Amino acid sequence: MIPKQIPLRNEQVFRLAMRHRSAAGADPVADSYERLEFFGDSVLGVVIAQYLYEHHPTWDQGMLSKAKSSVVKEEPLAEVALKLGLDQYMELSPSEEATMGRTRPSILADTVEAIIGGIYLESGLEVARWFVLEQLHPYLMRISGGDVSPDDFKSKLQEVAQSIWRKSPTYRVAKEAGYAHERRFHVQVVFDDEVIGEGQGRSKKEAEQDAARDALGVIDRHRKEQERARQVEKNPYL
Repeated sequence: MIPKQIPLRNEQVFRLAMRHRSAAGADPVADSYERLEFFGDSVLGVVIAQYLYEHHPTWDQGMLSKAKSSVVKEEPLAEVALKLGLDQYMELSPSEEATMGRTRPSILADTVEAIIGGIYLESGLEVARWFVLEQLHPYLMRISGGDVSPDDFKSKLQEVAQSIWRKSPTYRVAKEAGYAHERRFHVQVVFDDEVIGEGQGRSKKEAEQDAARDALGVIDRHRKEQERARQVEKNPYL
């Protein structure tokens, strides 16, 4: 049964959108969500780009691009998939199940894009637009005040690093895995040959942002520990 929040009537299309390559038959291209996901990704990009263009007439190309990138990415789409309960409908191989594929953000995001592609093919752009804007409304509202890069952890880490150490962090890809269409990058943030943050993503950029977020957390915890130590030194009875 198709979740009621999804304006899709064709059960076969819905099942196809939920079928990972690992659970496909002899022809994984025709029997998995890959083609629908590719198509839905393009529809998603057009819908969000048009929304931003029409609702923010004073934003320049740079602002629009940053805003679009902060909405059309893995994390928001994965959250939408979980909200819709798509993880309950996924078809995965036993090996993917064993490696937590049902909760993997990249696969969750892919299913949402495949659903968008299916909606467009069945009902056209307007219905697909309604679905996209309805599901991504919280993320669009988050950037409406002008903070078009609320998740730009790389820029935040750059500022913190310059203020503390007067130097910039470097990023290195520690590992790549997955099929060509579903690559996963593991990136490390390095200061003076010391790894202070690690992250993963469907692209190097996403993995770098995730690693920068991890590094910011490490720095914040270290600062709090130092502050706590100073307080104890001043007052041993704390």
